[in-house]
Amino acid sequence: MTAPVGRFAPTPSGRMHLGNVFAALLGWLSVKSRGGSFVLRMEDLDTQRTSDEFAEILRQDLRWLGLTWDLETEAQSKRSAVYDRYFEMLESQGLLYPCYCTRSQLHSVNAPHLSDGTYVYPGTCRNLSEQEKAAFGRVPAWRVKVPDKIWTVEDFVQGTYRENLATHCGDFVVRRADGVYVYQLAVTVDDGEAGVTEVVRGMDLLSSAPRQMYLQSLLGFEHPQYAHVPMLMAPDGRRLSKRDKDMDLGFLQQHLKPEQLVGILGHACGLLPKPVAISPQELALSFSWEKVRKEDIYLDISPFL
Repeated sequence: MTAPVGRFAPTPSGRMHLGNVFAALLGWLSVKSRGGSFVLRMEDLDTQRTSDEFAEILRQDLRWLGLTWDLETEAQSKRSAVYDRYFEMLESQGLLYPCYCTRSQLHSVNAPHLSDGTYVYPGTCRNLSEQEKAAFGRVPAWRVKVPDKIWTVEDFVQGTYRENLATHCGDFVVRRADGVYVYQLAVTVDDGEAGVTEVVRGMDLLSSAPRQMYLQSLLGFEHPQYAHVPMLMAPDGRRLSKRDKDMDLGFLQQHLKPEQLVGILGHACGLLPKPVAISPQELALSFSWEKVRKEDIYLDISPFL
């Protein structure tokens, strides 16, 4: 059996908070428990919010935790030419079209929305004539056409998840009007080229998996296995956020040893009966996805500080 390849792909826009650490730890444990390798990638498509300084801090934080990586791939901000090639591949299949819809149009009360408020693109620009396109007089975004088909994700944590892209999101954007490639295309290409066989990330990204599976099928990549882990929540019910500086590693390193933090997180998700200090290497020896909780985790770390 081929050894698994996992990855951690943080956005270098600030210090990692506990939710980021939690996803990185579980991803690392999963592949290392089976003799696999771990890839690090900086997702810095939004160059206005990210920096090399934060990228280096992220590397230092991972080393402090003991989450070493076997390979760091090229940052997304340096891969536009690579994404261009795959964009052209989609274009050659007749699957791309320009979209001139404004943000206000997409989110208007008259646009189709799901029960959670997410808009479903109705295909407004899918069949525009060349004359209609020219009349807009502005640079468009580009969307990929989606089929009326159900995609099934067999998730290590969440079980079976099914989604029809046509009714859940509609044709989705792969390149913005400013020329920047969006997350869905970039992450599909990056994971595919790096040979990633499993993707571990937060539950909030579960609905991205069918879109990426669709792109994988179009671009010739194998489908990785997925594990969408529960979200870490503050005791008052808030999701942890970089904006709120919730328990970032700069603060935690002043009060905890790395083994203590690993033990706290290992206990919180069900891997340990008690929050005892333990290294990632030790925890990997008994790791199993069957032990990991599925529901959101409300974590009060104050008793340990």
